[in-house]
Amino acid sequence: MGRTYRDGHPFVPYAPERLTQAESRRRGRALLQRLEGRRSVRDFSPDPVPPDLIETAIRTASTAPSGAHMQPWTFVAISDPERKRQIREAAEQEERKNYAGRMAEEWVHALAPLGTDWRKPHLDVAPWLVVLFAQRWGIGPQGERIKHYYVQESCGIAAGLFVTAIHEMGLTTLTHTPSPMGFLARLLSRPDNEKALILFPVGYAAADSMVPELPRKSLAEISVWPGRSDGSNG
Repeated sequence: MGRTYRDGHPFVPYAPERLTQAESRRRGRALLQRLEGRRSVRDFSPDPVPPDLIETAIRTASTAPSGAHMQPWTFVAISDPERKRQIREAAEQEERKNYAGRMAEEWVHALAPLGTDWRKPHLDVAPWLVVLFAQRWGIGPQGERIKHYYVQESCGIAAGLFVTAIHEMGLTTLTHTPSPMGFLARLLSRPDNEKALILFPVGYAAADSMVPELPRKSLAEISVWPGRSDGSNG
């Protein structure tokens, strides 16, 4: 069966592979095991990362579902040392203000186990910086404004797939969100309809990389199963 039309819009057949339950469990548990090893990294190696790996991660992120399929995201990938230096300086300027009093005391306390401060050397050590911009609205061929739907949610899903792809390729990253982030649009000459959402340094972990020892919540703490037939809650 080929293409059909519904209300004038083309539809094509979709027939994903139907796996056995055993294979579904094997694949799911294998992915979970790999992702359980994922950590946010601040100690990067300067070793180069081929651009096609970054391209693959961006293409993977762009498979995310989005409101009305508007795909309201732009990924800007930076490897130029001077651009990275400018971004680091601007980010540190904002973060210095944050740690000096702009952040609430509760926020500073919550960050304490991560061992972070206003210094962000990883921003020019990592071979790539990838900035995810949320397109607050689209721009049509005649310059007209096109409404986008569920922009934050759509970009959040895309960001998760980007992080997953990076980890699957043996690379590391960090979801850096300096606040405010307006300097990124300025430094990267982005249009008014785009707003910086997340800054991802991307590279290999340094040989002496350290990460904080942090537990993840258990299944019972993050899920509820009303009326689960086997009588358990995870």
